[in-house]
Amino acid sequence: MENEVGHEIAEALGILLRRTTRAQLHRRLTEGMGEGVDEATYPVLSALARTGPRSAADLAPDVGIDRSGVTRRASRLEAAGLISREPDPHDRRAQLLVLTERGRLAVAELRARLAAHITTSLSTWPPGEAEAFAHQLHRFIAEGPFS
Repeated sequence: MENEVGHEIAEALGILLRRTTRAQLHRRLTEGMGEGVDEATYPVLSALARTGPRSAADLAPDVGIDRSGVTRRASRLEAAGLISREPDPHDRRAQLLVLTERGRLAVAELRARLAAHITTSLSTWPPGEAEAFAHQLHRFIAEGPFS
């Protein structure tokens, strides 16, 4: 069975990377977070926290939707006070999407919820397996096909 492990990993990654899988997780994480935070806006908040201020056009590939989709979601986040728009110092025509303090607090809560959800889902694993998995996952990201 040549490439059996590769096929097994590819299948598992396919499930993880499906938009429906991500949307379901994002829906669970954002429950009760308040105005503007839901499964559609979660990726924009998360990406801004990872990358820092970006234009909608620059953020779109990271979020997996087009610029107009990012702009619509950003408008909802701005109305909720979670992001602001600031002039791009390198391009006067563009605006940067920037997390506000309220947005940073929301992201911190979402990340805490995600970590707790992951920890709970791994609680039945034998001692040391979750730690080994985390280590190997980092290694796979650094050395695998996504590096």
